[in-house]
Amino acid sequence: KGIEFIRSTYFNKLQYTKFSSSVGKFVGFTEQGMKNAAASNNNNMYMASIRAAKETICQPNIQRIYDNIL
Repeated sequence: KGIEFIRSTYFNKLQYTKFSSSVGKFVGFTEQGMKNAAASNNNNMYMASIRAAKETICQPNIQRIYDNIL
């Protein structure tokens, strides 16, 4: 349960948007990033797939990744 899925977008080393599974939505950090975040947050099908990423990407691989770190 302590796993968090984060997806960030950058351009020229500047973070535009960030999705965090703990927040459950995209947040914009620049003017263009706020527009992109709003558009992404309003796309229900895309948001459903992003929210499901924690269970489909993180959960199945966490033990393998944890074992490799140790």
